[in-house]
Amino acid sequence: MKKEEKKAYLSAQWAASGEPQSVQVASGSSLGLLVSARNRCIGTLVYRLVVGPINTHWTIPLEQGNNCEGRKAYLAYVAEGLGNILDWREIMKYQRKNGSLFNSPSTTAAALMHIYDAKALEYLHSLLSRFGCSVPTSYPVDVHIHLCLIDNIERLGVARHFSHEIKSILDRIYRCWLLNDEEISSDMATSAMAFRLLRMNGYDVSSDCFTKFSEVNYFYNSLQGYLKDVSTVLELYKASQIKISPNEQVLDKLGSWSRDFLKQALISNRKLGPQVALQEVDYALNFPFYANLERLEHKRNIENFGAEKFHVLKTSYHWVKENKLDQLEFAWQKQAYCYFSAAATLFSPEMSEARMSWAKNTFLITVVDDFFDFGGSREELESLISLVEKWDGTWKEESCSEQVKIIFSALFNTINELGIAASALQQRSVTHHLVEIWLSLMKSMMKEAEWTLNKEVPSLDEYMLNGCLSFASGPVFLPALYFVGPKLPEYVVDHLEYQNLLKLVGTCGRLLNDMHGFQREDKEGKLNSVSLRILHSHGSASEEEVKKEMQRAIDGSRTELLRLVLQRDGSVVPRPCKDLFWKMCRILHVFYMKTDGFTSPNEMLGAVNSVIHEPLKVSHM
Repeated sequence: MKKEEKKAYLSAQWAASGEPQSVQVASGSSLGLLVSARNRCIGTLVYRLVVGPINTHWTIPLEQGNNCEGRKAYLAYVAEGLGNILDWREIMKYQRKNGSLFNSPSTTAAALMHIYDAKALEYLHSLLSRFGCSVPTSYPVDVHIHLCLIDNIERLGVARHFSHEIKSILDRIYRCWLLNDEEISSDMATSAMAFRLLRMNGYDVSSDCFTKFSEVNYFYNSLQGYLKDVSTVLELYKASQIKISPNEQVLDKLGSWSRDFLKQALISNRKLGPQVALQEVDYALNFPFYANLERLEHKRNIENFGAEKFHVLKTSYHWVKENKLDQLEFAWQKQAYCYFSAAATLFSPEMSEARMSWAKNTFLITVVDDFFDFGGSREELESLISLVEKWDGTWKEESCSEQVKIIFSALFNTINELGIAASALQQRSVTHHLVEIWLSLMKSMMKEAEWTLNKEVPSLDEYMLNGCLSFASGPVFLPALYFVGPKLPEYVVDHLEYQNLLKLVGTCGRLLNDMHGFQREDKEGKLNSVSLRILHSHGSASEEEVKKEMQRAIDGSRTELLRLVLQRDGSVVPRPCKDLFWKMCRILHVFYMKTDGFTSPNEMLGAVNSVIHEPLKVSHM
């Protein structure tokens, strides 16, 4: 045996003896790069987030009598304390390509004391060469550390400050992914986190990697399964939601058993670890990523690590009063809800113009929607549409009601003001597009009003084609797209990709609204897609069956929407703009999670107060 090999072999015996070991972070690592001097405060917070999970074993042991493969893996993992009672040749079946057992220096060293193996010796020798006598408790963990780091930076809402570093790290991890690197593929949690972060950042990754993980028996026959490792299952559950194709049944299966596992863990009151860990599981189950708002998640994550109240609504209240919209008795005064949807979606400082565009248009839509539903007569509705079609300064001379004048005045002034600002940013005139969006909305609302007045029953296809427009998501976020940053040439706005994105968001919104507003609208004598499906089935379909069918349609539209948002090849719509379509879809799922949150007086109060009124609660660091 060479001198260097003898040194490594003796060091392996020392490592297996249980002497204290220490963890060192290389000074030239990417961790040091990310927590740079330009943002020490953020770096300190992120470092605490990363180090915690790495050194915390959040597990629930199974019954000791279980003799499954998972138990064998567990015994191999703790073999260093079991000595000669184990068959060490069997233990070596768990050896990885890098020569280690479970990436554990101490377990590998213990094995080397009982059975010589050149690869294991080489693994330990490489550790000594790199770290000296103070070796990590687990190695390599670079990929896992960097994934945790990126995940927590994104969850804190500060990713835009580290976009270059994040891309550099993800590019490297993607190369490892394509090579089926063992550091990723051998660990379920690392695989799940890599898949989720890579896919959500636009990398082309296949869900085929979860084929074996999708079977619950595979999990229980693993080390993590024997320990009932909740943190691993939580990562698998999060990954299962990033579905971009209806053919990804592997994600459906993974999501099904992992969700059941997490629910059972909560119900059985097992000791899951720190209270914040218990809350994490509960939060993930109640708020899937497509029904969660980034701003709320950022706030919650920061608080889990006083401030004075702020009044962000002052400007919007002034705008409502200035345009006399508070004088319309039929209109619900929902300024807080309107600003909430904007503030929770477009929260960064540079998005202030997009945020105000979103909030103002949302409030105008609530007014116009109420006007077409019950606030205006047929003549008033036709008069308002006529004014929008003309769109000129002579409207004050028109003979129309005071209600029509107030609504059109607010619309005319707001759209022109936004059009001027957006045109300057886009370096072309876009006001005509904003007017067209509003005109299409009003015509679709007029068609629905005529169905009700004339007691007509449209076909389901006719209703949905019109309903995707009348849901009014377009006037909310399409004008905001012009303020997001990238240039949007006219050919992009007219492109099929752009129209498909809009249609998918409208479909999700219309179906969610109809499902949760069915009882209210049925009492008002209005048709929606629930009642139409029941009518056209001639009574053969129940309300419950119809809603299940609609939920499948929502899931399909949401999956296709995410695919288009993440797609790189052949895409003409800039990614920051596509992200806004996805954010609109997310806020729709939040508003319609349990009921119609927009018409409910109390359903959304907690979320609204959390984003707008309540100060951030941060303990000392």
